[in-house]
Amino acid sequence: MARPEKVAIVEELKDKLTRAQAVVLTDYRGLNVQDITELRKKLREAGVEYKVVKNTLTTLAANEVDLSELTQYLTGPTAIAFGYDEPVSVAKILSEFARTNKALEIKGGVLEGRVIGVDEVQALADLPSREELLAMVARAMQGPIAGMANVLQGILRSLVYALNAVREQKEGAGA
Repeated sequence: MARPEKVAIVEELKDKLTRAQAVVLTDYRGLNVQDITELRKKLREAGVEYKVVKNTLTTLAANEVDLSELTQYLTGPTAIAFGYDEPVSVAKILSEFARTNKALEIKGGVLEGRVIGVDEVQALADLPSREELLAMVARAMQGPIAGMANVLQGILRSLVYALNAVREQKEGAGA
């Protein structure tokens, strides 16, 4: 019979696996306490939860939420990063940290209910963040508006020149 503590952990993992937009599994062997603390701080700032979990409990939770393919990545010590808000930030932070700390190894993950491999996690990390995408959209929208403003300004300038020419002509004819 399962112990209540383990049942509670499995239920918590099931909840996190279903709520998270992105989940990334890592092997943290070789990282010292200072490195893990630094990584946890960066993840926490981005709203990402990072937990060390037992593979057997994670396997049980993954099987219950139809993510049985995830079990192939559950070998050796495993820590899981749960990203609830933005899927790109989880992959980006872990990928950048793994580049500078060779001891951290990304195993795989889950993106919106689908199991993904290391290559897909890396591709996700290479995507621009939500803020960068919004800035790109704003720039793209600003271009046509600025062009239209220039065209309208040119029309007004031409009208002013024409009215000025008519005024000068009438002044010349009246003198």
